[in-house]
Parts: sequence; structure tokens; C-alpha cells
Amino acid sequence: MTGNHLGEFLRARRAALRPEDVGMASYGVRRVPGLRREEVAVLAGVNADYYTRLEQGRERRPSAQVLDALSRALRLDADAHAHLHQLAGTAPSNPFTHTTDRVSPALRRLMDGYPGAPAFVINRTLDVLAANALAQALHSPFAQLDNLARMTFLDPAGRQFYTRWSRTAQATVGHLRQAAGVEPDNPRLRELVGTLTEHSADFTGLWNTHTVRGKTQDAKRFLHPEVGPLTLTYHAFDVRDAPGRQLVIYQAEPGSPDSRALTLLGSLHATSNQAEGMHQT
Repeated sequence: MTGNHLGEFLRARRAALRPEDVGMASYGVRRVPGLRREEVAVLAGVNADYYTRLEQGRERRPSAQVLDALSRALRLDADAHAHLHQLAGTAPSNPFTHTTDRVSPALRRLMDGYPGAPAFVINRTLDVLAANALAQALHSPFAQLDNLARMTFLDPAGRQFYTRWSRTAQATVGHLRQAAGVEPDNPRLRELVGTLTEHSADFTGLWNTHTVRGKTQDAKRFLHPEVGPLTLTYHAFDVRDAPGRQLVIYQAEPGSPDSRALTLLGSLHATSNQAEGMHQT
């Protein structure tokens, strides 16, 4: 990551749009994909030279009104719009503060109180800080349940476990891009992005698109070697006493084959853990 985060984001989003996407006619031969700087300036109603300075990092303090206009011109969704303001320093931010990775006993009890639902806590860089028994069973195909981005891109199990791997990969990178807008100097984020960039060309390509996505709720499809296909819906909740952390809870449709498979998975791993405990004693 370089120092011109705002300019990189604007260039990437400009490159992702074609003139026909924004109702403009295309003239002349385009040497690079996407809109020209002058076209973005026209759509946003700003001076072309001013917009060029924004991309080049020579202008770093655009007004909120200019950012809103650029957001509309670049067809940004709500997450990307908020990210743009974060990069420019015009939106409320949660500056990075060092905290331990401890999850409170009360939150652990809350997760354990959902024996039929996989539940785990993550931070902004998608490190898994705590997980209940069923979440551990769900992710048992992986070598470690430690970081969702590392598991997606670097663990060989990822491409089989996530049956819509490309969609999962895009969402994962979008979450990390959002974290970069909130905490650009987070050392853990720099370390993680460096590792993923070094070892995964897929991650690098997606990272360079500057797509932003928050984690709220969605349906996800898995293929677990013990119980087969699973379709689960997740909800993510902010942990109010620990900014940047989220509690993620998966659930299956009641009475569905997915629900029965999830129950079986929990039973299999409970039996396995009990047998292992007896063997150790």
C-alpha cells in the first residue's frame, strides 16, 4: 500500500467503468480501460485539472460535497461511498488503537449458548478471535481456523469448501479494503496484505480493483467432507465494547436438509472430541 490511497481508489473505480455504463458516448481510441479523467470530472461537475490533482495526490483535502459528486459519478454503492470519505478524512473514523485479542467471557458464553448455530468473533482484518464448537466443526477442513482471508486464498481446502469461491474471494478482499479505509496504518493489515500479495495472484488482482464491501448478512454455500453441501445464512453484529470486532452467526433454514446436516456435523464432532478426551485420560 502506498501513501496515495485516495488517488489509487479513484483510479481503480474510474478504470472499472465504461462510457456506456454512465450514459456517455465513446470517442476516439482508448489506450487504457475505463473512463477518462475528463469524463469523470464532467460527470461530477468539477474542474478536470482539480480531479487530476486528486488522483495524483497533489490535492488531498476535497470537500464532502466534491466527494459526494465523485461518488455519484463513479456509481459507488453505500460501502464504497463511505470508504471514499474515510480515505479523504471527511467521515467519522475509528482510529486504530491497539487492543488485545482477548474475547470477553460474557461474549464466549453468548456464543456457546447457540449450540445449533456456528458463531465466531472476527476483527477488521478477519482474524478469528474466538469460535464456538459448531463453528470449529464447520471449518474443520482447514488446517487452522485463524484468519478468513488466509484460509480463503492460501489454504488448499478453501476452493473446495467455498463452493462459490470467486464470490467469497471478492467479498473477503472487499472487507479488507474497507478495513484499509478505517485503519490504513494498522500493522496487522499491512502484514496480512503483504503475505497474501506475495503468495496469491488471485488476491493481488482483486486487491487492485479497490472494491469495498462491509460484512452484514448473506447466504453462503459450503461443501463439507463429512456432511456434504450446506447453505447457511450469516448475520454479523458489531461488538459494541470492542470497536472493529464483529460477532458472526450462521444459521440454517429450520427443518431443512441443511439444518439436519448441521446437527449431524455437531454430533459427529462432539462424539469425536469425547472419544479423544477419553483416549487421553
